[in-house]
Amino acid sequence: MKHAQGVDQHTAVLPNGQKDRLRPLSNANTRGVTGWCLEPHDLAVAKLAAGRPKDYEFVGALVRAHLLDPVVIRQRIRETTITDGQRRAAEGRRRSLSDGRVDPHT
Repeated sequence: MKHAQGVDQHTAVLPNGQKDRLRPLSNANTRGVTGWCLEPHDLAVAKLAAGRPKDYEFVGALVRAHLLDPVVIRQRIRETTITDGQRRAAEGRRRSLSDGRVDPHT
C-alpha cells in the first residue's frame, strides 16, 4: 500500500527556499485535492537532519538508485537553518552515503 504522510511546515528541518520548490500532486487517488510535496533533495535533507535509521536507509536507497545528487544534498544542508552540530551530523550522514557506507554512525 502506498501512502503519503501529511505534515505541517514546522514538523521537519528544511532548507531555505524549499517553498519555491514544492511540487503539486493531484490525481484520482487524491480525490481532487492537491497535495504539495517536497522536492526530493529537500526531503533528503529533512531525513538526514532527523537522523533516524529508517530515514538514513530511505535516503541511501534514493542515492544508490541515482534519484538524488549528493552534491545538491550538500548544498541544501548548507542552506538549512540548524545548529552547527546538527549541520555536521547531517553532513556526516550524507558523506557516509556518498562513500557507500550503510551505517550512519560510522
